[in-house]
Amino acid sequence: MDKQNLAFSKWEGTGNDFILVDDRMEVFPMHDISFVRHLCDRHFGIGSDGLILLQQPKEVGTRYHMEFFNPDGSKSFCGNGSRCAFAFHSALTASTTDARFTAIDGVHSAGWKADNVAIGMRAVDRVERLNADTDFIHTGSPHLLRWVDDPEAIDIVPAAHAHRYGDRFKAEGVNVNFLRWQNDRVEMRTYERGVEAETLSCGTGVTAAALSAMARGLVNGTCPVRTRGGDLRVEAVKVGEGYTGISLIGPVRHVFTGEVQLPS
Repeated sequence: MDKQNLAFSKWEGTGNDFILVDDRMEVFPMHDISFVRHLCDRHFGIGSDGLILLQQPKEVGTRYHMEFFNPDGSKSFCGNGSRCAFAFHSALTASTTDARFTAIDGVHSAGWKADNVAIGMRAVDRVERLNADTDFIHTGSPHLLRWVDDPEAIDIVPAAHAHRYGDRFKAEGVNVNFLRWQNDRVEMRTYERGVEAETLSCGTGVTAAALSAMARGLVNGTCPVRTRGGDLRVEAVKVGEGYTGISLIGPVRHVFTGEVQLPS
């Protein structure tokens, strides 16, 4: 059969960049993982930190489903990707009303706050304190949080690999974040599993970092976070040892649109 063209849009949220595809007609070959990897490749494909398919809703009361692929073809929840997906959905439907959507980890909420997009994150039962300077939190994706003197001084790939491929996390993998409290905010860098490299921002990592800061008594309620790609903020309510009402809030931007050939 002749090759068909697939329309896509490129979006970014604080430097975390994604390929967005309107797959409501279910034409994307989502089981072709080699094609997913090809599209995400920065040298031979479009290039991105992940691929997002916007699909028809899968649960009553939701507006759409978001299927997210890491560049290696694995699936997970993605905070910044979710924010970009909602903005993409708003552009497709010419609607700015709040929405509920499903992702790999269940139902989430999304809405505009002025020019920013806010995503409702899943509740966190507890922040696991591993040692004096390290926490572990699952915010839809697993995150190790290392408090350091200066994240910019870290040689991030080897430092992250010591944890990513350590005994506890090598099977499932873990995202590794290096952060500090400076100027009344968290400043951080993230190594993402699935990307297997540093990204300019990570929404689930930003959320985990903010909750770690709250658990350590550095801030309450609202936590500003600076990543290499820009500024976000996290709002949360402490309940017992955990947090609920968690929102990830930050900017998104449409970069460009294009077409790519589907595999024959």
